[in-house]
Amino acid sequence: MTATEGGAAKRRGRDETEDERADRMWGELIQEVRVAQTGVQILFGFLLTVVFQPKYDSLTHTNQVIYIVTVFLGASATGALIGPVSLHRLVSGRRVKPQAVRWASRMTFVGLVLLLATMTAALLLILRVATHGGLVSWLVVLVVAWYLLCWFVLPLWARRRYTSR
Repeated sequence: MTATEGGAAKRRGRDETEDERADRMWGELIQEVRVAQTGVQILFGFLLTVVFQPKYDSLTHTNQVIYIVTVFLGASATGALIGPVSLHRLVSGRRVKPQAVRWASRMTFVGLVLLLATMTAALLLILRVATHGGLVSWLVVLVVAWYLLCWFVLPLWARRRYTSR
């Protein structure tokens, strides 16, 4: 269908209107956010309990700082990944779904970056407490490289390679 046929809405790509596309993209985004939200909420919940453990007082000052930074990052990631739900609820029915999808997508991406930072800091803290070797830095770098490959490099490579122009 074209824009000239009976005044119908302009269609492109998947032969869907802008509103249909926004509906589809919102459904896909919310499914993705559900996975990330669950992970960040569980991680954040565990982080919140650490300070109440007897061993916390015996942590070095550096490890306590890493812990505080990790909790801050986890709280920030949680906010960013729950943000799309609040955004949708507050703008629902206002005929701004395409814009809401764009903002929710941005919040989700920021949330994933913050989740990456949270997991990195948590891994660093755990490995610093669990081991006392110089291997800690290398292990953290390897895991972060793996996260970057899985979360960003491969998806961006696939996007570039398989996106039609």
